[in-house]
Amino acid sequence: MAQAIGEMEAKVNGTELSTADGEADAAGLEGFSREELHALLADMLLYRRFEEKAEEAYAIGKIGGFCHLHIGQEGLAAGAIKPLRGDDLVITAYREHTQAIAKGITPRAAMAELYGRTTGCSGGRGGSMHLFDTSVGFMGGHGIVGGQIPLGAGLGWAIRYRGGDQVCVCFMGDAAVNQGAFLESLNMSAIWRLPVIYVVENNGYGMGTAFSRVSVTDMEARSGACGVPAHTINGQDVLETYRFFEDLAAKVRAGAGPQFVNALTYRFRGHSMSDPVSGTYRSKEEVEAHITQQDPITILRDRMMEAGLLTQEELEAIDAGARSISDDAADFADASPVPDPSTLYDHVYAEINEHGRLFLDGRGERPGDGGPANG
Repeated sequence: MAQAIGEMEAKVNGTELSTADGEADAAGLEGFSREELHALLADMLLYRRFEEKAEEAYAIGKIGGFCHLHIGQEGLAAGAIKPLRGDDLVITAYREHTQAIAKGITPRAAMAELYGRTTGCSGGRGGSMHLFDTSVGFMGGHGIVGGQIPLGAGLGWAIRYRGGDQVCVCFMGDAAVNQGAFLESLNMSAIWRLPVIYVVENNGYGMGTAFSRVSVTDMEARSGACGVPAHTINGQDVLETYRFFEDLAAKVRAGAGPQFVNALTYRFRGHSMSDPVSGTYRSKEEVEAHITQQDPITILRDRMMEAGLLTQEELEAIDAGARSISDDAADFADASPVPDPSTLYDHVYAEINEHGRLFLDGRGERPGDGGPANG
């Protein structure tokens, strides 16, 4: 059973989408072959089922702390990340579970991190908001609003300094564009022509506040002051999103400089697990309309079925595979050990003052001067 799930997981996460005409089947959709379409659908269904399993685990106390679900935004995760190369970099905010899986973190490692277990991708020390794995180029989710944006610029600088041809994709929520770090980072990126694609996951709300209430400037215009080209795409259409990022990444890789993408999307759950589905800031009718009309999985499913590229039996088999992987990830996480308390201060930069004590016990003294180091 474990081997079968492992093979299924590898198929879902490791499929390379070929765009060569000679490799595509005669029957396809917008240049995507039947196999490529099935792979994208499998990816998005995995993301959805993983998040639903995380939602369930949080509700029964298996996951603690904060938990921000990406349900409704799976088309953007698959469409923006799957076209990237393995050595390209992704950095993002704290709604990052599906993005981490899209970039190569296994569902087991992601779920174990949500559970706070040693087998998690961050050793159980980061939790939901801080998935991280440099081996697959996923440079972390970040809990400070906009905190990842200057880090994304730094990653772009490192690529340029080392003479590489990778691309860094930096995701953010719409509220992050009002942070000073946003304009500072875009300005520096433009000056140095850094290979960074800044992507706003524009779901219309910063926590419980509509973007229109905090900005009189349209989202696409926000990068203009820095001379960074802006683009708007429909993030609920995974095929449009995939082709767009495939093309844009190639241009940035060739030296086009930083780019700004306003990706229109919508979250079907609340801001976090502590927020009701609609909350007091969205009507139930608004949420239901988006779920009914703008579900990225439903949109792709229907188009495939209309084109004769997907049967009901195939859909059910793909979905069953996604559920199996998610169930296995939760079982793996639940069976994994919690970190040993004795390792609490491992991987930190300093050991002094770790309990918040004043320097009255001599621990902060400089060698030989008899006084406190931070006197």
